Amino acid sequence: MTWFHLHLVSDATGETLIGLAQAVIAQFEGADPEQHLWALVRNTDQVDKVLTEIEENPGIVLFTLVDVEVRESLNRGCRRLQVPCIPVLDPLFAAFSQFLGQKPQHLPGIQHALDSTYFDRIEAMGFCLSHDDGQSLETLRDADIVLVGVSRVSKTPTSVYLANRGLKVANIPLVPGLPEPDELAALDGPAVIGLTTNPDRLVQLRLNRMSSLNQDEETDYVDLESIREEVNQARKIFDRHDWPVIDVTRRSIEETAAAIINIYNERLMP
Repeated sequence: MTWFHLHLVSDATGETLIGLAQAVIAQFEGADPEQHLWALVRNTDQVDKVLTEIEENPGIVLFTLVDVEVRESLNRGCRRLQVPCIPVLDPLFAAFSQFLGQKPQHLPGIQHALDSTYFDRIEAMGFCLSHDDGQSLETLRDADIVLVGVSRVSKTPTSVYLANRGLKVANIPLVPGLPEPDELAALDGPAVIGLTTNPDRLVQLRLNRMSSLNQDEETDYVDLESIREEVNQARKIFDRHDWPVIDVTRRSIEETAAAIINIYNERLMP
């Protein structure tokens, strides 16, 4: 493993930097950085404190600072300390400026303004929580997306991730031996998407869940043959309704969500 310090300096929450850093680190085998997140850095006094920490733990510095004075203060300090200092948004600013014919506003944290998009996300999150695990079926038609699948195929975390993107998502479990709810079978508005996974992986997920709850593991819920039948029956339901299906076996939540958004966007196309 290659261990090193990685400093992420942001004038907002740092979410952009964290995502970019993870994408880059994943491409280097054995890279194991100790990440230091410096969020809401908006004046030179704060930069001085960050530089003190960088001097004690030198390493790569990535930043998303838009205030000219603040970013120049960080650049000067990093040059003095002889550590790499990378403005990750600069190529994007340059490309957008050239295309749009205007300069960026250089307003810190402007992407987190309390605009209509923000309130749409809050509304979507509330909808997701009230429609989790088959709740509130009477308003299921108000969803943008409905996720369906057997227990432990990541319906809830995927729903929450999508809600954070402003989509109203409900999720409904398929219970062995029971038909799907009438409200689900009758839907013709929302995008209904089936989630499935490999039965062997599902066994492990369910065993881990039961172990965390200190529950008896001698049930059909974790029996491999029972799970295979459960997954097969779910597939038949998906096929009967002609719902698109996503296999989440080797997908992260983010990858599953991206595939769902692609399906949703295709349905919106004329």
